[in-house]
Amino acid sequence: MALDCSTASPRTDPADESASAHLKAGRRSRERTKKALAAAKARGVKLGSPANLKGQALGGARGRVSISRRAARRAADLAPVIASVQAAGAMSLREIASGLNARGIKTARGGEWSAVQVKRVLERAGA
Repeated sequence: MALDCSTASPRTDPADESASAHLKAGRRSRERTKKALAAAKARGVKLGSPANLKGQALGGARGRVSISRRAARRAADLAPVIASVQAAGAMSLREIASGLNARGIKTARGGEWSAVQVKRVLERAGA
């Protein structure tokens, strides 16, 4: 049995009509905004806010310092654990990474350890 959809049904779903109207309104709004911005730009109006850029370099520097401090604290916390993994016989960076993973210790981002990450933690911890 085939369904004939060639003619419109007298009954339509109000949810479909509402969603369609919402999409059309959003499209019209987006078009009006784009036209208004293009017209302003053509008149020579400088768009954007320079105030958003003030202090950007200082904020970036402070952020890097904060990240570096957090990484140094984490390395200091992990140093005794890495020492115990090494005492258990792990010699290479890969073996240490496997030992950390076996103990269920996750990286700062919650992932599995790799040899490169272990190397960086050891360098940061001064080991």
